[in-house]
Amino acid sequence: MIQVYGIKNCNKIRDTLAWLKKNDVEHQFYDLKKEPLTREELEEFVHRIGLDVLLNRRGMKWRQLGFKDKNLSDEELFDQLLEHQTMIKRPVLIKGEAILVGYDEEAFETFIEE
Repeated sequence: MIQVYGIKNCNKIRDTLAWLKKNDVEHQFYDLKKEPLTREELEEFVHRIGLDVLLNRRGMKWRQLGFKDKNLSDEELFDQLLEHQTMIKRPVLIKGEAILVGYDEEAFETFIEE
């Protein structure tokens, strides 16, 4: 089963969930606004795929918090990401040990088949 992490009202999440349903892919959705990741879960994500992959530096929350012109350390970025999980790039799909970040239907097909 695929685990999908994101925010319910995000267009990319809606598109991802629709794609999974259309392709009969069994999945479970986790809304990060209702069920935020724990520090340990986020640490595991960052360990497996890296902070730069997981952090959406083009999103609205990043701009609202004014981080563009700040030189934050990885630890500071991690703490901000833990507090503001809407800055996680969406969707995050997990299948076993594999993680896929971002909306890409071709990548979904490959990811599902593995």
